[in-house]
Parts: sequence; structure tokens; C-alpha cells
Amino acid sequence: MKLFLAFVLLALVISVGVVLICGLVNMAGTTTADLEGEGPSQRALKSNKLMMQRILLQGVAIFVIFVILATMQG
Repeated sequence: MKLFLAFVLLALVISVGVVLICGLVNMAGTTTADLEGEGPSQRALKSNKLMMQRILLQGVAIFVIFVILATMQG
């Protein structure tokens, strides 16, 4: 069980890193038109979706860490 949770945690950490890099690449491509346009641009909407996905993955990773620590205690 602990080995399975360790693999799940590793997959989550890699996923968080991939989503973070995608968000940084998306943010680096921001143009003046994106900033000066009316309302949120498609790039800004994508950036927000990536940030929400990253936060969700980080929350799940923290939960898995908690489960791993709880199983080690008992």
C-alpha cells in the first residue's frame, strides 16, 4: 500500500511540475494585445484554468502525503 501511495505521490509531483511549466510558458507568451484588450483574453482564461488545476493537484498531493504519514504511524 505504501509503495502504491509513493508512486501516486510521484505522479502527482510530476503533474504539478508539468502544469506549472505550462502556466509559465503561457504567461511568458502574453502580448500587449492580451493586456490592453477588453475583458479577459483567452490567454488569461487559460492561465486561470492552469492555476486552478495546479492548486487542485497540490491539494491532492498534500492529502496523499497525509495518508502516507498516517499509515506510517499506525
